[in-house]
Amino acid sequence: MSVIKEFKDFAVKGNVVDMAVGIIIGAAFGKIVSSFVGDVIMPPIGVLLGGVDFTNLALTVKEASGDLPAVVISYGKFIQSVVDFTIIAFAIFIAVKAINSLKRKEEEAPQAPPEPPAQEVLLKEIRDLLKERK
Repeated sequence: MSVIKEFKDFAVKGNVVDMAVGIIIGAAFGKIVSSFVGDVIMPPIGVLLGGVDFTNLALTVKEASGDLPAVVISYGKFIQSVVDFTIIAFAIFIAVKAINSLKRKEEEAPQAPPEPPAQEVLLKEIRDLLKERK
């Protein structure tokens, strides 16, 4: 089997395509959540804390000198990333919980017992006929 054919078989498998779609949607969802956190949630929190803009919070380790930029620890961006992560993790948790709930309902649905094999049905009929003769 050629390498190209093997790659084609791998690339068009359902799992790989599903995974690619999930990654693309996840990246888009991440951007939406980042915008939600940065543009909707953090500004009111900043106002409540006295007008603080979290994205600009930083601790200067070394001041800028000449052409060299300042060395800073941007803990405000870190706080915003933690809030982003928390919201994304919670949304995924809710989605997985809903999917698991649907799976449980599907598993709990009553299923008809499987029909016995034809041989067994025939043997039961013979047994019943023999009982009637006696």
